[in-house]
Amino acid sequence: MKNQDFTIQFTVDQTPSSVLEAINNVRGWWSENIKGDTDQLHSIFDYHYQDVHEATFQIMELSEQKVRWHVLKNRFKFLEDQHEWQDSDIIFDIQAKNGGTLITFTHKELTPAYSCYDLCKDAWTHYIQGSLKQLITTGTGEPTPKEDATIQKEPEPVSSSTNIDIHHRLRIDAPIETVYKALTTVTGLKGWWTPSVISEREDPQTGDFIQFSFGSKQENEIRIQVATLHHYDLVKWNVIDAHPGWADTSIRFELEANIKGTMLNFSHTHWKEMSDEFASCNYVWALFLKSLKQLCETGKGRPFPDFDK
Repeated sequence: MKNQDFTIQFTVDQTPSSVLEAINNVRGWWSENIKGDTDQLHSIFDYHYQDVHEATFQIMELSEQKVRWHVLKNRFKFLEDQHEWQDSDIIFDIQAKNGGTLITFTHKELTPAYSCYDLCKDAWTHYIQGSLKQLITTGTGEPTPKEDATIQKEPEPVSSSTNIDIHHRLRIDAPIETVYKALTTVTGLKGWWTPSVISEREDPQTGDFIQFSFGSKQENEIRIQVATLHHYDLVKWNVIDAHPGWADTSIRFELEANIKGTMLNFSHTHWKEMSDEFASCNYVWALFLKSLKQLCETGKGRPFPDFDK
């Protein structure tokens, strides 16, 4: 039985020429770290995400009917077999239909036989069905932001026998982009932690404040400040106002790309004492992190008040 290539289809109201323009704007929907021309026939461009994934493509076909990239070289940090993706083709078929356009994306030879299949399938779905479609229909996509060499990722605090911290580590079978979005948008946070989230914007930035409520009592409110956002691998909050046990603590989500998706290292640090509240919070965080995992993997989490059911 012949393995089928990975394919995604979607339709938009825009014209084929508008679709082609968006596809060629690879920095607008995939990554702002692209180097090289992406809108010229036979041009070569490079893609990278940190040191996790690097690839080089050549544009072999370019028209209002079809765009085809050929993978010249590829490397995944977490794979031993670096032949995956090598010499494969990435194709965008563009077809005028019913006054709009049908887009068929195909990654040739990307089949379940690949070790990276699940991760690559989910990542392509995120960028094609999500970011590219959004760029075509609204003019704004959600590419990986440009890496700033002047901004250094904050190192993880050194643990010692005197620290009173909560730590959890879990694998989430979803792309790192999906997990990061669940941690950094109001919609995402409502989907796994609590539906009562107040922020001045949908995607709070460094320095912004977010308020979370867990029930009607004021002592169940938590106000945090976003201390660090490092795409796509670190989110850190400082607790500004909460019940006494949480005062002056920090909450950290560190993400690592994994062959199955994402490894999450979670910590809630700087507790004052090993109290009953600390023990209860440790358990409750485990349940909420399970809710986060379910949201990212299935599209539906178990936020408050259903997290322990």
